[in-house]
Amino acid sequence: MSHEILVLYYSRSGHTAQMARLIARGIEEVPGMRARLRQVPPVAPVTETAQPPEPEDGAPYAQKQDLLDCIGLAMGSPTRFGNMAAPLKYFLDSTGAEWASGALVGKPAALFTSTSTMHGGQESTLLTMALPLLHHGMLVLGVPYTEPALTATQSGGTPYGASHVAGAKGDNPITEHERELARALGRRLAVTARKLAGTA
Repeated sequence: MSHEILVLYYSRSGHTAQMARLIARGIEEVPGMRARLRQVPPVAPVTETAQPPEPEDGAPYAQKQDLLDCIGLAMGSPTRFGNMAAPLKYFLDSTGAEWASGALVGKPAALFTSTSTMHGGQESTLLTMALPLLHHGMLVLGVPYTEPALTATQSGGTPYGASHVAGAKGDNPITEHERELARALGRRLAVTARKLAGTA
């Protein structure tokens, strides 16, 4: 079996993509583990509009096979009114066959997000992103308070997952605490996935 973890995300302005790369770095800090970065395409309001088969930049578009190939999942989205963005929800809504077959049951998962403001829906977005993963039978991991940055952060970072406060104009750099927590979550996910796969 692959020792890869899928890092699946949607990013509009690039902040969630930056978080995805930090999560991936944390995953790859664990010996023998690799991150598979994938993004979901935007949803077109006009159904005749089709996205090109490969994005112009960033990670390749996700296929449902990526979920099956990997032994864990890190999933990220910017917040949209306290919930995940439509493109990620659209992708998850297409995984009925994987749900019916139990393909994701027992695999660990972790979540991450980015918002423009401190109280712009970080925790509710992470919690609502967990719901479809629980329906899939995944084991959802958070960030434990044994991570010192979780108590010290004055920016993003929650026990429900990694997060970033991008600012109203989207010009806040990712803080050191946000970086630490994203990498810590990636490491925790990778260590857990490795143990569950019986390779630790």
